[in-house]
Amino acid sequence: MTVFIAGASGATGKLLVDQLLSMGHQVRALVRETATLPDSWETNPQLTLIHGSISEMSPQVLAPYLQGCQGIASCLGHNLTLKGVYGKPRKLVTEALRSLCAAVRILPPEHPMRFVLMNTAGSRNANLRESLSAGEKLLIGLIRHLLPPHTDNEQAAEYLRAEIGAGDPQIEWVVVRPDSLVDHSEVTAYQAFPSPTRSALFNPGKTSRINVGNFMARLLVENELWEQWKGQMPVLYNQS
Repeated sequence: MTVFIAGASGATGKLLVDQLLSMGHQVRALVRETATLPDSWETNPQLTLIHGSISEMSPQVLAPYLQGCQGIASCLGHNLTLKGVYGKPRKLVTEALRSLCAAVRILPPEHPMRFVLMNTAGSRNANLRESLSAGEKLLIGLIRHLLPPHTDNEQAAEYLRAEIGAGDPQIEWVVVRPDSLVDHSEVTAYQAFPSPTRSALFNPGKTSRINVGNFMARLLVENELWEQWKGQMPVLYNQS
């Protein structure tokens, strides 16, 4: 399988690349010009590095990179700096998602393209009417006002849920919602649930980045797992 990864030079994106390579798949990795990359990537014949910024790439530019791919993954996120949080592009994830989906339409693929979006347990799946307490609603409202990246994540997930939707002939999708991210060196036991089993604000769980990378890779390449979760927004937790 050949997979295109946006945000491949990020903390989770690198782990997703490594997971797919270790499974024997081909990867086309979009990385920042200034990114520090593992030495092994430069000589790996399974890996094609694409240097650039997705916010500066039109669907017409992206489409050739997607030609021959069966899957797309986005691990894009905002840098946790003043410029990254409050600077442009304020809708980095949503705009990149729109561009990638438009690029898929340009191809178009012979079979539906699998699209996996890394998001956050703080986003809600409106299809399941996931409820919030009064305190959570108040705090989420403040977060939306004060932290634009959270709104970007919500809008990106909503774009796939509401605008691409179910039954699209060219794009199938899964939104992966990890809780508080932590760093582990190896894949450990984890569980995926249709909805949060705890409050992401007041009682968050932990999800290691490498487990996120493993789950996203497996979604892309394992047909049974894909059929289980396509069109859904699984919440991922490390297993206690």
